[in-house]
Amino acid sequence: MLQQDFAGLGRRPALICLSHLRWNFVYQRPQHLLSRAARHADVFYFEEPVFDSAEPRLVATEVGPGIQVLVPHLPAASAMEAAETEQRQLLDEFLALESFSELIIWYYTPMPLGFTSHLQPGVCVYDCMDELKSFRFAPAQLVTREIELLARCDAVFTGGQSLFEAKAGLHPNLHCFPSSIDKAHFEQARRLRGEAGPQDQEAIPTPRAGFFGVIDERMDMDLLRTAALQAPHVQFVMVGPLAKISASDLPKLPNLHWLGPRRYEELPSYLAGWDCGIMPFALNESTRFISPTKTPEYLAGGLPVVSTDINDVRRPYGDMGLVSIAANPRDFVDEIERSIRLRGDERRLKRVDEFLADKSWDATFDEMLQILRKSGEKWRTTRAQADLDEPEWA
Repeated sequence: MLQQDFAGLGRRPALICLSHLRWNFVYQRPQHLLSRAARHADVFYFEEPVFDSAEPRLVATEVGPGIQVLVPHLPAASAMEAAETEQRQLLDEFLALESFSELIIWYYTPMPLGFTSHLQPGVCVYDCMDELKSFRFAPAQLVTREIELLARCDAVFTGGQSLFEAKAGLHPNLHCFPSSIDKAHFEQARRLRGEAGPQDQEAIPTPRAGFFGVIDERMDMDLLRTAALQAPHVQFVMVGPLAKISASDLPKLPNLHWLGPRRYEELPSYLAGWDCGIMPFALNESTRFISPTKTPEYLAGGLPVVSTDINDVRRPYGDMGLVSIAANPRDFVDEIERSIRLRGDERRLKRVDEFLADKSWDATFDEMLQILRKSGEKWRTTRAQADLDEPEWA
């Protein structure tokens, strides 16, 4: 059953996004793109189920203009097959109550094909932001379902160059869209530099090397421990939620500070108090294809950046001299210390600004939209929108 009455909401096309990520976990690529998609369609972000209900029910929460998060609440005893049947029934019931002019389905994971394969959308999109089969606890069905999704969808986007190369030849309408940037948001860090920052960070001495993002199996804990030991005068500030690891997995040292998750709106104030941004990623299967969004975000905030040798950081950021790439723990520490000394280098900032000048999530989504116009059925123009020149999904 539906937790609330959705009837009457369907004035525009509906975009149903199927994601493995919780909307309120970390604000990243899906939120940036779908908040822009909401200018054209009613966006419904369908999350993975929560197993806490006596009867299947769908709970809707409005999280922004034109965006609702839909969470299936299922019985605790539901096995995978039963859970997919229950989610299919909930989604079908939801769609049956609506009068959407068109249906767009936007996948971030192939797994929901188990309860969506019967749908016939006008446009089907696979935004492949990660190689999920390389992540810890990846479902066994992931590989076969991705093959099925690639055969069904109209367009495939990849979150970076490495993923694009890995998927080359698997779909005729494949496009690379690396991580982009909300420049205005992160440039606030430059203006906030020197002002009083968040209370928990103000208590930490300087200089500070900082990280924000999900802290999971992709993090090289041994590298962090070694760096903190070799540079005891540098304070390592780690901001972000834990995923698939526990607090007991985190190295404990006096100059290594685990601050936990912070809201997207707060991040510029933390960046403003850092002297260097770091990306201490492990080099393993889970990081082989990542394109960290934080790379341009650190740069927009005015920070020098040091990273391990991640493919989509080395290309293009390392090759252009915008990010320092460290080959080993000693290099990592040396580059952090060098970057701290160059924190205010105006020539570096000028090169950063030139590189970021044409990068934005707005531009990224607009390019995606042009591709999708050609990929699905015809697009129509409506005068019912606030911006009369804004094309609608159709």
